Amino acid sequence: MSQVEIGKKIPDFSGQASSDIDFKLSNYKGTPLLIYFYPRDNTPGCTQEGKDFRDNYAAFEKKGIQIFGLSRDSVKVHENFKAKHEFPFDLISDKEETICNLFDVIKEKKLYGKVHMGIERSTFLIDKNGILINEWRKVKVKEHIAQVLEAIEQI
Repeated sequence: MSQVEIGKKIPDFSGQASSDIDFKLSNYKGTPLLIYFYPRDNTPGCTQEGKDFRDNYAAFEKKGIQIFGLSRDSVKVHENFKAKHEFPFDLISDKEETICNLFDVIKEKKLYGKVHMGIERSTFLIDKNGILINEWRKVKVKEHIAQVLEAIEQI
């Protein structure tokens, strides 16, 4: 699978998600999507990012944009994380990193001096025709929601 590029159609992909959803990109033709990739459920930054999308969910709904979060956590862990923080959107599990590799978000990271491969916090805005129209990589949680809200105003 080739990797995604702004202005190009995203290849179809699928994955298991919370709420017993078998997510398949092609099932959302006609609906703009925002997919945000985050390292891990129940960590401070990932929790805040999810809450920011939750707290601004009405702005996305107004534009007809459906939100999905994605990490390598299991669907069961996603279900608990979603319920605990009352996220109005679903979370996709990508334990095999297939979707992560398509979006090129698996990067070398350092934590306490140890090097490991992990998800680089990234967000992708896909139009109703499946075309990638915006991406944010190396996301900093604090200012991210404002950047995304500004971008969706252009839709």
